[in-house]
Amino acid sequence: MAAKTPAEPARTTLRVEDVTAYRGDALVVNLFEGVREPAGATGAVDKALGGALSTLIRQKEMSGKTGELTVVHTFGRLPVARVLVAGLGKKEKFDLEGVRAVTGEALRLLRRTGARRVGTILHGAGAGGLDPAAAARAVTEGAILGCYRFERYKKPEEDRKVLEELTILIREGAERRVLEEALRRGRIVAEGVTLARDLVNTPPNDLTPAGLAAAAAAAARSWGFSCRILDRGQMRRLGMGALLGVAQGSANPPRLIVLRHRRGRQAKPAVAFVGKGVTFDTGGISLKPAENMESMKGDMSGAAAVIGAFAALARLQAPLHVLGVIPAVENMPSGTATRPGDILRAMSGKTIEVINTDAEGRLILADALTYARREGAARLVDVATLTGACVVALGTIRSGAFTNDEAWMAAIREASEAAGEKVWPLPMDEEYDELIKSDVAEIKNSGGRKGGAITAAKFLAHFVEKTPWVHLDIAGTFEADKEKGYDVKGGTGVMVRTLATLALRMIEGK
Repeated sequence: MAAKTPAEPARTTLRVEDVTAYRGDALVVNLFEGVREPAGATGAVDKALGGALSTLIRQKEMSGKTGELTVVHTFGRLPVARVLVAGLGKKEKFDLEGVRAVTGEALRLLRRTGARRVGTILHGAGAGGLDPAAAARAVTEGAILGCYRFERYKKPEEDRKVLEELTILIREGAERRVLEEALRRGRIVAEGVTLARDLVNTPPNDLTPAGLAAAAAAAARSWGFSCRILDRGQMRRLGMGALLGVAQGSANPPRLIVLRHRRGRQAKPAVAFVGKGVTFDTGGISLKPAENMESMKGDMSGAAAVIGAFAALARLQAPLHVLGVIPAVENMPSGTATRPGDILRAMSGKTIEVINTDAEGRLILADALTYARREGAARLVDVATLTGACVVALGTIRSGAFTNDEAWMAAIREASEAAGEKVWPLPMDEEYDELIKSDVAEIKNSGGRKGGAITAAKFLAHFVEKTPWVHLDIAGTFEADKEKGYDVKGGTGVMVRTLATLALRMIEGK
C-alpha cells in the first residue's frame, strides 16, 4: 500500500495578532444569523473595508445562516486579497460540530481560489461562548478533514491548488499553551481519521486481507504500537471456524490483526476495539446485486476506524492498555465458498447455521469478540458496517448502537457526542432472540428482514457473554456521497474520533 495522504493544511499555528494585520492570502471571519451590525473581529474587518460587510447585511446579501459563505475582495484595504464571511447560524444552536463544519467548508472554498496561507478567528470562542481550547481543536479537525483528498490513483494536476498553512489568530492574554496542546491533539486525531479514510478509499485489489494487515503493521511501526498478524493455520488452531468459513471462498487468505497499545499499568486490556475487516464483500454465494457493489470495498471501515484510533492513541501516548482485534477476510463466491445451509463451529464452541452468506460480518466478529474476551479485555466495543437494516432505520446521520450494559453505553454515547459522531441506541429485547434460533444448530446467522440490525446485534451478544459491550453499526455513516461540512465524498473515517475520545475519557475517569 502506498504512503499515507499528507495532511492539508500541513501546518496549523497560533498567532497573537489583530485580524486586520494578518498577512496571507485570505482571512476567515464569521457572522451569526440575525446580527445587523458586525462586532468583534468581524466588526474590525468591516471597519477596515469601509463598512462593506454591514452593507451586504443591510442589502440582505449576507444573513449569517448556517452554511452561508460570502467572499469579499479587499482591493488592498487589508493585507489579504479576500475575506470569507462564514455564516454560523443561530448563536444558541452553534456548537463544536458547527466549528468543524464551517471550517471545512470555508477552507475548501478558499483553496479553490488558490489561497495557500489562510488566517482565521476562533469560531465560537467569543460571542458563541465555546471553550477556546475545544474550539481550537475543532478548527484543526475541521480544517484537516475538510481539506482531505484521495488522489493516489490520479495523475497529479499541473496547477494543483494546495492549502499550506492555517493560522488561528488569538487575542493577547489567551492561554497559549492550552491552545497549542488543543491544536496538537486535534491534528493527531484528525490524521488518525485521514488514515482510516485512506484505507476505506483504497481499491480492493490493493487492499486485500494481507494488504490491510500490512497497512496496520506499517502504522504500528510509524507510531509505536504493537501489531501481531495471525495466518489461516494459527486461526485454525484457535478454532476460528466462523471466520474461516467466510474466508474459504476467496483466493486471498484471511488474516487476524491483533493490535496492542500498552502504556498503562493494567496487566490486561482496559478495553478492546474490534473492527470488521471485510476487504471486499460480494455477498458470497448469496450474491449481492451488481449495482453499487463497488462501494463494498468499504466493508472494512470498522477495521479502518480501529487502526486510525490506535495511531492517534499511540501518538498521544495515552496511558491505557488497549487491545485491537481485526478479522480481515474477503467474501467471495467460488467452488470452495461456504453455502447457505452449512454449519460452522465458532471459536467459542457455538454452532452456527448459515442462512445467508451475505450476513458474513457477524460471523467474523463472533470469533474476534471471543478472542478479545479470552485476552482478558474488561470492556468491548465493536465497529462494523454490519446491516443495511441499520441504514433503513437511521439513514446516514447516526450510527446504530446496541449494548448489554447501559453504563458502558452511556460512556460511549458521551464520547460520540463530544467527538461529533452521532449514535442512537436500539433495543435488545429478549424476544428478538427467537428470530435467530436454528432448528439444526445453536444459532443461525440471519433472522430475516424484520429487525435486521437488532437480530445481527443479538447474534453478536452470544459471543460476548457478560463482558460489557457495545456494538456500533456504521453501515449508514461509513461513506459520504458528496461534500458537506468536513466530510468529503468517499470514506468518512467514522468512529476514529469516538474511539480515541472514549479511551481518553477512560483515562480521566469519565
